[in-house]
Formats: sequence, structure tokens, C-alpha cells
Amino acid sequence: MGKISQGILGGFSGKVGTVVGGRWKNIDYIRAKPINVANPRTEGQVNQRNKFSTTLEFLQPNIAFIRKGFKAYAVGKTEFNAAMSYVLNNAITGSAPNFTVDYATALLSRGSLAGALNPATDLTTAGQVEFTWTDNSTDGNANTTDKAMVIVYNPIKKESIYILDGALRTVGSQTVVIPNSYAGDTVELFMAFITDDGSQVSNSVYLGSGTAS
Repeated sequence: MGKISQGILGGFSGKVGTVVGGRWKNIDYIRAKPINVANPRTEGQVNQRNKFSTTLEFLQPNIAFIRKGFKAYAVGKTEFNAAMSYVLNNAITGSAPNFTVDYATALLSRGSLAGALNPATDLTTAGQVEFTWTDNSTDGNANTTDKAMVIVYNPIKKESIYILDGALRTVGSQTVVIPNSYAGDTVELFMAFITDDGSQVSNSVYLGSGTAS
């Protein structure tokens, strides 16, 4: 039952039929009473939750990378939420209930800066991953002062090793030291470039997977 506190023209608190009244920060408000859902776990809802969980598992180990990589898209939302939206809408594949991330279409960095030319990786040396690329600092909007951002993502351990302020574009290589515990694990590899002042980034590029040594 609702209670009128200031006469017939004042606000009220409680429920009156399908209307709920209350007060927040000295402001009277009314809202519709929520409608009970007969089946709150429909197939569509369960699928969406599974897709969300799959995306979250992929992105959480890469939060620091995403904060730089999706900075330009954090308008009215966080960088992480912007990345969540992109991956959910563009990079989730599979059939219910076995959804997976399509790493080739997922982005951990999104921007218009020139990307890596001829990127490659080498995992043959124990305890490290070598990223290489061709210097394209004279092409398009690339700069000699751009820096590499690289990720070694370990989905088995649900963690990542990354470098956010790496080698210059002109250098052509960046070594990432990985834990000995990664030996034998399949890792997923990504890289991007960021300008020296951090104002622009390139789209991240997926360099495939490999077995850590």
C-alpha cells in the first residue's frame, strides 16, 4: 500500500497497483512495477549469458592493454565496456552452449594508426616469445616514434604477459619473457602500435597461436 506524505499533490512511497513511488536525493519519483518474467532463463537469455562469460574470460587478463587500445571509444562508457561490445558483436563464434572467441576477428586495440607490416612471432627459444615486423614508419600516418604493444595470452591459465611501451616501429622486434610454467601451453599472440604520446593506436592484429617453450 502506498503512503502519501504531503497531501494529495505530494509524492508517495510504496506501491499503488502497478506503480511504485519513492524519493531519491530529495526528488519524488514514480516508476512502473517490474513485470514478473514467467521464464527468466529462456534459451536466448542463457545463450547471451554464455557469450558474455566467454568474452569476459578473454578480455579480463588484458585490461591494461584495452585501456590504452580502446581509449578513443570510451565515450559514455569505459574502455573495457567498449571492447566488450566489440568482441560480443564481432568475434564470438560457435553454437550453444559452446561459444568461443574468434581471435582473428577480435580486437584488443582499435584505432586508425598504421598497423604492423609483415608481423611474425618465434617461440623456439625457451622462456620467451619474439615478435618481429617490417619497419613501415614512412608509410601513411605511421611514425618513427610509434611503439609496439604486444600480448602473449595464455587461455589455459587465463592470464597474459604484455608490453605496453615496447620497441620503436623502426626497431622491428620485441622480446617478451614468459614464465617457465607456460612451457607446453598454447598461447595466443597479438600486437599493435601506439603513438609516443598515447593519443593514437592501431587495430591489434592476431598473429596466431603457438606452443610456449
